[in-house]
Amino acid sequence: MASKEILELKQQQVEEIKSKISTAKGLVIIDYMGLNVAQDTAFRKEMRNAGVDYQVLKNRLVQRAFHDLGYTQFDEALNGPTAVAFSSTDATSPAKVVFDNMKKLNKMKAKCGMVEGEYLDAAGVKEIASIPSREILLAKMLGSMQAPISGLARCLSKIAEAKEQQA
Repeated sequence: MASKEILELKQQQVEEIKSKISTAKGLVIIDYMGLNVAQDTAFRKEMRNAGVDYQVLKNRLVQRAFHDLGYTQFDEALNGPTAVAFSSTDATSPAKVVFDNMKKLNKMKAKCGMVEGEYLDAAGVKEIASIPSREILLAKMLGSMQAPISGLARCLSKIAEAKEQQA
């Protein structure tokens, strides 16, 4: 390949990475060192099942994509073996899968991440991983909203029963 073709290929890869970053609700940059093939395969399967796009990418290309989008906070994390987990549907999915596997395998680490366009350090990513899923949060909210109404209905029912017993 000629150097011009290589440059065009790299520019195309940077554009693809920029597109993934731009559409991601959440992403995590991971140091995957120490995983064997079987562990990596199982990890990738979990990522796919969670709707997360997981890729090992060249640091320089990821850095260029972040810089083109105006982010410089990720520079320090883009050293050594790096993989990126993107999710365009759920901001917490990449962090949850990464931290679940970090506990099981004890061989990789989250370097940093991003949720809804905001940079997160490793501690921030861990905090995001501990947040319940959207469905669980909605169910809890609905339960909280229904509790006062249920209490009022029980109270009115008891009042009605008491009046019937008096009559």
